[in-house]
Amino acid sequence: MRIALSSVLVDDQDKALAFYTDVLGFRTKADIPMGPFRWLTVVSPDDPDGPELVLEPDAHPAARPWKAALVADGIPCTSFAVDDVQREHDRLVALGVRFTRPPTPTGPVVTAVLDDTCGNLVQLHAPAP
Repeated sequence: MRIALSSVLVDDQDKALAFYTDVLGFRTKADIPMGPFRWLTVVSPDDPDGPELVLEPDAHPAARPWKAALVADGIPCTSFAVDDVQREHDRLVALGVRFTRPPTPTGPVVTAVLDDTCGNLVQLHAPAP
């Protein structure tokens, strides 16, 4: 068994695609019309045949309240591995990304949390130096 897909619920697929590709650096893997929405996935450029992140519409009635509750409590909906959290934080801040938690050592890892502009908090993590 292995992870093939994981979803992030987004409030606007076009805005999410721009953020996750142009800002975070993922690549579009699938973009297929599905009625009013799209089957829209991105992948890491380092692993284009690896797990896909589905930029899934938050159209279900429970989705937006759930997302808002996570954000209110400061809980990220997902976490992405990076080589160096401080370096990635600095790169993203220069691109205008808002962080809700700066790089912070938390035991064996360093984490930071950003706002994905689509209603979610996303954690970055890397082994502590």
